Amino acid sequence: MIKAFQIISILEGISLLLILFVTMPLKYGFDNPEPNQIIGMAHGLLFLTYVVMAILVKSELSWNFKILLIVLVCSIIPFGTFWMDKRYLKGKA
Repeated sequence: MIKAFQIISILEGISLLLILFVTMPLKYGFDNPEPNQIIGMAHGLLFLTYVVMAILVKSELSWNFKILLIVLVCSIIPFGTFWMDKRYLKGKA
């Protein structure tokens, strides 16, 4: 479960960065919303999966509520999931 969460967290982080730095500039700068719709849907699914998996992994790694909250907040901060992976998941899988 932890290894799967690591993969989802990295994919979620990449999808957030793609939205912020690729598809949003395409949408608003070049009037091309299609990439944003596709990546946005993938990001939404990855985000929901990330949240559910974080809650499931909480008990496996004996996280308290504060750590779970930090892990969840990391999903909305650019580069946050990469930091979270290094801080809370490396060496655990």
